[in-house]
Amino acid sequence: MNVFDPRPLSAEALFRYRVVSEVVALRLGGEKRGRAVEIVASRDHLELSGKRRRVSIRTLYRWLADFEADGPEGLLVSPRPSSLDPEAVPSKLIDFIRDQKKEDPRASLPELIDRARRLGVLPHGARLDRVTLYRRLKRLGIPLGRRKKSPQRDMRRFAYPHRMQMVLCDGKHFRAARRRLKRVALFFLDDATRFGLHAVVGPSETARLFQQGLYETIRLHGLMDVLYLDHGPGFISNDTLEVVRRLGIHLIHGTAAYPEGHGKIEKFNQFALSRVLRNLDGRPEIDPDCGALALRLQHFLRTGYNLSPHESLGKRTPLERFQSDERSLRLPETDDVLRSHFVLHLTRRVSADHIVSVDSVSYELPRGRSGEIVTLQRKLLEDTLWLMHEGCLIELHPVDLAQNARSRRARPDAPQQTDHPLPPTAADLAFQKDLFPVVDPDGGFSQPPFPEEDPQ
Repeated sequence: MNVFDPRPLSAEALFRYRVVSEVVALRLGGEKRGRAVEIVASRDHLELSGKRRRVSIRTLYRWLADFEADGPEGLLVSPRPSSLDPEAVPSKLIDFIRDQKKEDPRASLPELIDRARRLGVLPHGARLDRVTLYRRLKRLGIPLGRRKKSPQRDMRRFAYPHRMQMVLCDGKHFRAARRRLKRVALFFLDDATRFGLHAVVGPSETARLFQQGLYETIRLHGLMDVLYLDHGPGFISNDTLEVVRRLGIHLIHGTAAYPEGHGKIEKFNQFALSRVLRNLDGRPEIDPDCGALALRLQHFLRTGYNLSPHESLGKRTPLERFQSDERSLRLPETDDVLRSHFVLHLTRRVSADHIVSVDSVSYELPRGRSGEIVTLQRKLLEDTLWLMHEGCLIELHPVDLAQNARSRRARPDAPQQTDHPLPPTAADLAFQKDLFPVVDPDGGFSQPPFPEEDPQ
């Protein structure tokens, strides 16, 4: 290998030679080949123009192989034929690939080249640079990628004619106050009238936040026929499904990864973000409390969005469209009846140490219930757990292990004295028969406690 070739090298070849020299120097110093390549690849290298440049490990291995095979000449950039040169890419081959792509869009470029060779369009001995062919096809606008076929789905637009027939709900994440705390707002939107029904705010999208918003929405505007939700964590829990079933509401989960199916609520989210949510970020005068933020958003719905003319409503406001609808609202009978639908009954077996587990949380029960199967009442709106114990409904709390470690153990109850002694045993009866007292308490002779047996 002639390292000192007198022919001049290009600037790129000199740069490659300098980088390869660093690898060779490290190897002469005792480093292994792989370690030397890693060290050089982690460095910044200066080009002649002063620009910093990094070289990948894979490129370094390729340059080393070229250098070891052909010396510095191997580092020269190999000239590629121009894709516009008709000799580089025959026009007959271009026409063949264009026609084949129309008939078989999923065919790859190597497959089409192989077909061309077998059909005689491209001679078997002819050399063809695939990169040059690819660039020529891209310049001519011939599609080379696979066409993504959309799944078969019925994508017709829909709109319900009357209010509260369908209610849309979705969450919008935002940041609030000076500390930029994470918050999520759940908006309830009527499908037919675009009326903003309600809004609740929480630190994260949970089932309890959605259940709270659903309860308040029903209390304000009545029951809806259908709920349209996405696949968020607060919408797919079993507790949410059970509550919706008990309320007699039909539930629809939109198709995943299909934002077009949520177009109405997504458009509303854009409006809310531009008008109110983005202005809550970083402001020191904003109260980050979820209740305070919910009050702001509810005020925005009443005095802002619901009073704004809507194009899909013929320039009418959502409030006008909602109030002019002839369909009557289905309000709940009483608040107690509505709350009863948000109470779930769970069955659990009590452990030997008086513990039941609900959602991976251990709750402590009164003593004396170990081994029993008990029915618990879970009040979703308050997020509490209750048990009927000795005729009283008591609230259960998570077990405090640290407190139980310090508290003294209860002593077992002393045996109770009964006023009615147990009947005599067989041994007592035999003793009384053989050794009964001769005199009674009055001093007279006592009769035997058992009749004399008949000798016959």
